[in-house]
Amino acid sequence: MMQEALYRLALTRLPGIGLITARHLLEEVESAEWLFAHRRELRDCLPDVSPRLVEALDCPDVLRLCEAELAFAEKNQIACLTEADETYPSRLRECPDAPLVLFYRGTADLNRLHIINMVGTRRATSYGQGICETFLRDLKTLVPDVLVVSGLAYGIDIAAHRASLANGLDTVGVLAHGLDRIYPYVHRSTAAQMLQHGGLLTEFPSGTNPDRPNFVKRNRIVAGMADATIVVESAQKGGALITADIAQSYNRDCFAFPGRIGDPFSSGCNELIRSNRASLLQTAQELVDALGWATASAASSPVQRQLFPDVSAEEQLVIDHLQSFPDGLPVNTLVVACNIPIQKMTALLFGLEMKGMVRALAGGSYKLLS
Repeated sequence: MMQEALYRLALTRLPGIGLITARHLLEEVESAEWLFAHRRELRDCLPDVSPRLVEALDCPDVLRLCEAELAFAEKNQIACLTEADETYPSRLRECPDAPLVLFYRGTADLNRLHIINMVGTRRATSYGQGICETFLRDLKTLVPDVLVVSGLAYGIDIAAHRASLANGLDTVGVLAHGLDRIYPYVHRSTAAQMLQHGGLLTEFPSGTNPDRPNFVKRNRIVAGMADATIVVESAQKGGALITADIAQSYNRDCFAFPGRIGDPFSSGCNELIRSNRASLLQTAQELVDALGWATASAASSPVQRQLFPDVSAEEQLVIDHLQSFPDGLPVNTLVVACNIPIQKMTALLFGLEMKGMVRALAGGSYKLLS
């Protein structure tokens, strides 16, 4: 597993090879390790591969840098995650531009049953900060296990992290730099608390500066690892709106809190709602209802195999997992739990839905019917 992480990390650092090209190569071969070991024969099985790319794979200097990075990670209790790891965020796996490697330090399960992200302006007002505090306090009561993701930036990001911690919720910060630093520095104490009650996550190796393009890149992780994006205060332009657009492109739910007419830091949220790019959100209960997270008042009767003699072994496996979660499970969580590819899982769920055994919920989740 560590060798695969090494070669996937090397792929991200090769000059002239972007993420999409790297992902395309990995779809065609057994593994990143195989790709480097058999680079000379690569054009035999992939004739479209350029000689320049084959030459780029001969990269002892890059491999040495990556070995040093993995040694740094091990020394500092940082997990290096690839898509083959169970702890890799399962919701990210279906995103076409998911990172090949993630660095994670923390205690939270990145595949928690309920995950949201909260994003917004860096110039948060007392109105936006109050929304974070009230909303997360109420959400804790309704869904105690929810994981809150944001970007550790000024404004709404840090307000969401701090409100999560204050209410006993785990919270994860997705960084635009390596885990050898905290930016902004003034959020260092909050970040330290998050390591015990959540965590810090990044795709960037140590030594990476928090440059502007990195913040845009990290937004796709914020959007992709959550069931829903929640925008709290945003101007007409900004990173929060980029995150909302990315979430939509991933077919994830997007919500926005409205603001006063003419308020510059609510104009972006109001426009998201007006243009139907986000659903109006006012309370935690509205979010729970929209995502189908409401806890059933009474436990559903277990679905027994004998009641459905026509289910296959794989369908029964899905039923068994859903049976333990009356509120439903996201598709990606089922993919990981059952070790069934996403395409096959989608087909299985469709078949079970046609048989009247499961119901599709908002947010890409499925619930077992009694």
